[in-house]
Amino acid sequence: MATRRELANAIRALAIDAIETSKSGHPGAPMGMADMAEALWRHVLRHNPANPHWVNRDRFVLSNGHASMLLYAVLHLTGYDLSLEDIKAFRQLGSKTPGHPEYGHTPGVETTTGPLGQGIATAVGMALAEKILATRFNHEGHSIVDHHTYTFLGDGCMMEGISHEACSLAGTLGLGKLIALYDANGISIDGSIDGWFAEDVAARFEAYGWHVIPAVDGHDCVQLDLALAAAKLETAKPTLIICRTHIGFGSPNKVDSAKVHGSPLGEDEARAAKAALGWNAAPFEISADIYKGWNANIAGAQAEAAWNAEFAAYAKAYPEDAAEFTRRMSGALPQGWAETIASVIAEANSKAESIASRIANKKTLEALAPCLPELLGGSADLSGSVGTVTSLSRTITPDDFSGNYISYGVREFGMSAIMNGMTLHGGLIPYAGTFLMFSDYAKNALRLAALMGIRVLHVLTHDSIGVGEDGPTHQPVEQVPGLRLTPNLALWRPCDTVETAVAWKCALEDTTRPSCFSLSRQNLPFMPRTEAQIAAIEKGGYILRNCAGQPDIILIATGSEVGLAIASAAALTEQGRKVRVVSMPCTSLFDAQPASYRESVLPKSCRARVAIEAAAADYWGKYVGLDGAVVGMTTFGASAPGAVLQKHFGFTVEHVLEVAQSILP
Repeated sequence: MATRRELANAIRALAIDAIETSKSGHPGAPMGMADMAEALWRHVLRHNPANPHWVNRDRFVLSNGHASMLLYAVLHLTGYDLSLEDIKAFRQLGSKTPGHPEYGHTPGVETTTGPLGQGIATAVGMALAEKILATRFNHEGHSIVDHHTYTFLGDGCMMEGISHEACSLAGTLGLGKLIALYDANGISIDGSIDGWFAEDVAARFEAYGWHVIPAVDGHDCVQLDLALAAAKLETAKPTLIICRTHIGFGSPNKVDSAKVHGSPLGEDEARAAKAALGWNAAPFEISADIYKGWNANIAGAQAEAAWNAEFAAYAKAYPEDAAEFTRRMSGALPQGWAETIASVIAEANSKAESIASRIANKKTLEALAPCLPELLGGSADLSGSVGTVTSLSRTITPDDFSGNYISYGVREFGMSAIMNGMTLHGGLIPYAGTFLMFSDYAKNALRLAALMGIRVLHVLTHDSIGVGEDGPTHQPVEQVPGLRLTPNLALWRPCDTVETAVAWKCALEDTTRPSCFSLSRQNLPFMPRTEAQIAAIEKGGYILRNCAGQPDIILIATGSEVGLAIASAAALTEQGRKVRVVSMPCTSLFDAQPASYRESVLPKSCRARVAIEAAAADYWGKYVGLDGAVVGMTTFGASAPGAVLQKHFGFTVEHVLEVAQSILP
């Protein structure tokens, strides 16, 4: 029988071999954390390699994602669908073992990590989702939602500000089933961290309200076992286990140095490290004894079978709750959804209200909340301004997790990563709001959501110079095009109540990408439409106002500038011009339409085109072409009333006509 150190050394050996083969990677952390992984994955973590999506599994997040070979080695050894050939293909094009863990790419990987700090924040979201769902669905004698969230994180994660945002909230809420193991090896890329990271991490987390287990020898399996057992006994607070480790453990000449952090050991040092570890097998050779010691298939199948039996009893006692839980965890929308959203859109159209799109958004949420109990709202301390609270909203508190709204505080980045974690956990559809200007704080979490292809919804209000007196610090310019340029992210900038309702329809029905709603502070005019035009909103861009025959000029606008485009078209028509107005609330969806549809909206024969948007002008070149023009922003805004700024920056009928005349023959 293999010893625990030998089982941990299998992780080290696979990491060394894969990184040497690929001539790229980070061997130090996998070598340093191998004993931590053995203690957690073999003795504590409840999972089933045959079914990585078992809903009541424990979750594991590798926040220090550069240590990916540790995770890949463990997944392979425990029996997931990750072969030795996959390990050999580490960091190669199309392999199941990319440089950093990627959700949806590798069985057993719960979230994409790599940007440091986001993993721990995502883990907070997973633990929060578990607590909320347990409160909602568990009944006396039936705990169908009952699992832990574990995460490994390193010094870099601790340095990133997002770890403060998320861990502070986790401590406040008392997420007792969140357990973090901190790989405190004291080394980063630039060397020993003593000169730039000297804070007392234990005191910091105790101040957050965490249970802290300090000074655990990260290479002593007995100490690790005791620490993990103590962590599981603490149910009122999240736990931080501070593991003192040696980065590159086993490497005779590079241990405890930056040399082992982000580069292969090299052939000679790899050979020396294996010798020091007592690992005599050939590269990528794992003995049957090692595989037997690691294999988790039997234990995993038994754990899931026991839960299945428990769920069957639960379903017998609480059939409606069982059906609702199953639906929510599948991500499917409720029965009758199509009729509900059609009614919401029809009502918005019949009321024909000229209101700010942030208010239109609030009204849409108010209408949808009763039929979508999985909606979980929130905001970064701006609930009243962004309109994310509905009449059904009840704030979650440390003493009551039965609510459906989270006050995240001023933590935009942490909020967004926590939302990612809740979505990945399943059972909830999180949405939250802040000012569009502050989406910059959250941008990397939005990017990861897009990369993972998950459904999270961001309400981003006060979206232009229309903010007015608060000035350029609060007036977005480059944010809208910046979000549009993010692959697999849907940025909606609706012009009225109907487009806002349709935007929510599309966002909720699309489980493959995040959606952002760019919404105005100021009132916007309602736009009358035919049923065909309403249906066309889902295509991202459509003809809102047409002319007889081929147009002389096409005006393209979004959001708060659509009304300006309509007024300008009327003025141009009075001058004898044939004018088409295209509303384009979601450019990425329009771009995804068949070429024939795009041609029907923006025919190549009409080269006179003007795009109108109170955001950075450069984005619109691909739509207006070299012969077109853009009425947009080329500078930052200013502090003044919104109407004054609109005139100052040229968002007037007079200026649009001037620009149009300059490109018309």
